[in-house]
Amino acid sequence: MAQEEFRDMAVSDEARLARIKAEVMSSSLYNEDLAPTEPAERTWTTYNIAALWIGMAIVITTYTLASGLMAAGMNWWQALLTISLGNIIVLVPMLLNAHAGTKYGVPFPVFVRASFGVRGANFAAIARALVACGWFGIQTWIGGLALDALLTVAWGGWANVSGHQFITFFIFWAVQLVIILTGVEGVKIFESYSAPLLIGGSVALLIWGFYAGGGVGNVFSTSAQLQQGQAPFWSLFWPSLAANVGYWITLSLNIPDFTRYAKSQRSQVIGQAFGLPLTMTAFSFIGIAVTAATVVVFGEAIWDPVVLITRIAGELPAVLILAMVIIVIAQISTNMAANVVSPSFDFSNLAPKYISFRTGGVITAILGVVSFPWVLFDNVGAYIFTWLVGYGSLLGAIGAVMIVDYWIVRRRRLDLAELYKIDGRYAYSGGWNWRAIVAVFVGVIPVVPGFLRAAATPNFGGVFETPTFVESLYNYGLFFTFFVAGITYLLLSLIPGRASEMAEEREAVPE
Repeated sequence: MAQEEFRDMAVSDEARLARIKAEVMSSSLYNEDLAPTEPAERTWTTYNIAALWIGMAIVITTYTLASGLMAAGMNWWQALLTISLGNIIVLVPMLLNAHAGTKYGVPFPVFVRASFGVRGANFAAIARALVACGWFGIQTWIGGLALDALLTVAWGGWANVSGHQFITFFIFWAVQLVIILTGVEGVKIFESYSAPLLIGGSVALLIWGFYAGGGVGNVFSTSAQLQQGQAPFWSLFWPSLAANVGYWITLSLNIPDFTRYAKSQRSQVIGQAFGLPLTMTAFSFIGIAVTAATVVVFGEAIWDPVVLITRIAGELPAVLILAMVIIVIAQISTNMAANVVSPSFDFSNLAPKYISFRTGGVITAILGVVSFPWVLFDNVGAYIFTWLVGYGSLLGAIGAVMIVDYWIVRRRRLDLAELYKIDGRYAYSGGWNWRAIVAVFVGVIPVVPGFLRAAATPNFGGVFETPTFVESLYNYGLFFTFFVAGITYLLLSLIPGRASEMAEEREAVPE
């Protein structure tokens, strides 16, 4: 296509969006942060999308992800296979929901209005937002621990300061609050520049592990010592796979928050396909290999990279400072993209005329503190088998409704202006699509008994023996809720009258 034709298309898109905005800007469902992106705002290339995932995936929780699986009984390759497969699976709903963001330029809470209703969208958005607040707290706590370790090495007396870990937690929290106020474009720039640094630091750590551990063969022969539990592989596989899908199921819902800025569908698809599964698998591999090397070097397994770095570079201040800076950047890059952008839009969707993107970010930061992240992260069982599987089950059901509605029921056709009208096409009954709500509950209720049993295990460990049939459904977590909720919503959408209504809507909405 000639350059003039591209320019004509951009002008046409701008004119169309201008008409839509003029039509709905007085609506209580509209503000500039939730408005469709214009052609000039679509600046994210394939590299930007890939860098986004590199920045989110290279983080301490990914590094230690295999530790919980190996502590429960998996060996290193079983743990790595489970992590890799989980991320390949979650890439599918990620790409399916991402399509709408790029095609229509809307963020997740606006997109979900089509399936849940203009009021019901808040149910899905706040469910996603509260999870993000919990994750924000966890990542901030880990970043605070890294800062605490740095200060302890720099000044021996720091460890004697009362509440020193909580002081660094709130320092790290305050730094991120400042970044929150820069907006989404600041996130894009930060992720793009931090990605090469994070990759370089990861490779350097792996090289140290193989060198200090006596070579590749010796490191992996030592890795058998990392396996602690005795549980059979298949009893661990399904809940562990569900947990690893649940690790990023949150982003599969709100990925339109980012792909609305993509230059094209090709950019977001390739960027995500390379950025997500490859980075998660590679960094988890580094975590396993380097931890195995610590058994050779120090005589014990050191899973925490912050502790490891202080041991390696304790007498080399310059190296220690550089390593800690990389760790801090890793935590911030993950938190800003994965745990701030979405809830900021989600809270804004509650009252668009009163809550902006930045105000939503401040709310996120506050709720992240009151989630008690130090409790969640300190117990591996609670982190993987209760926290990840539990919320993944709920969000999996919501994601299924979104995908079935957009790809099957509506066949990728949305009326952009109607998404911002309180009494428009997506108002349903009082702003709620009861079919979506019923489908979610039908999918989630059967796994609740298993969740309660997992939460009641000692220290919220999550793994329990001799489950009943109903309790065993929890082991399949979001796989169960995703398929049950999706099928239920499809059936409810095909009831007499509803099918003809949707057919009329598809004819009325232009491609």
